Amino acid sequence: MNEVRKVVIPVAGWGTRSLPATKNIPKEMLPIYNKPVIQYVVEEAQRARIRDVIFVTNRDKSVIEDHFDYNLQLEGVLERAGKLDKLEEIRKVAEMVNIMSVRQKRQLGLGHAVLCAEELVQDAPFAVMVGDDLMFGGVPAIGQLIEVAMAEKVSVVGVVEVPWEKVNRYGIIDGEETSPGVYRVRGMVEKPSRENAPSRLAIVGRYVLTPNIFTYLKQVKPGHGGEIQLTDAMQSLSQHHGMMAVRMMGMRFDAGDWAEFLTANIYFALQDEELRYDLLALLKNFVQFT
Repeated sequence: MNEVRKVVIPVAGWGTRSLPATKNIPKEMLPIYNKPVIQYVVEEAQRARIRDVIFVTNRDKSVIEDHFDYNLQLEGVLERAGKLDKLEEIRKVAEMVNIMSVRQKRQLGLGHAVLCAEELVQDAPFAVMVGDDLMFGGVPAIGQLIEVAMAEKVSVVGVVEVPWEKVNRYGIIDGEETSPGVYRVRGMVEKPSRENAPSRLAIVGRYVLTPNIFTYLKQVKPGHGGEIQLTDAMQSLSQHHGMMAVRMMGMRFDAGDWAEFLTANIYFALQDEELRYDLLALLKNFVQFT
């Protein structure tokens, strides 16, 4: 398998789980501490030595691409004000990765979004990262998948263990553990009942896929709302070409879940030495009176 150089990041969705905050602001641009959600995702890809980012976007999401571009007017203001640390910080964002984009003109599911990127991906393995699922740890989550994909020369999905009462919210894999935290995928079940779930290993938004996934995406029959599900195509891909799963190490936050989104804000704010103690004092005071 060739080196994974590109990542597809679908950002065309409406962000309905986060309304009304996302009425006019893309969910990917909502801040977690002092960065938008999408920057954490791109930083994870960068740490895994991916340099080419393909945004699958829509006509109302140009602000996401703008975030990773230079802002000469703002840079001039910061330079004149002597705020050179801030100037360096925003320039680094513009220089992180190479940005490409393709429009998903109709929002027809994750599988359709990935299919929109076929011509930019070309005939090479690639990563897919879904911005709602944020993963943080010493080794970037997508890098953990890339390592297994390179060794096994097959597609790989990222999974985490979820409680039995939540298996009906996810795609769940049926897998055989071949080494600690690594599984050979036997099958997948989309949102099973607790009784029918083969495991607690849930697919959560990190993938490394071989380009033959596009063949199976084109064969998927549209489901509810005309959506093309990536899980359906991966099921066929795994049956014909094999697939592995990696139980990802690190801390996970679902940015589309308000409780987890707010928890992520607190988590990152507590990492700031200048902010930590004031924040803890305010939180203790607040909790004391609730």
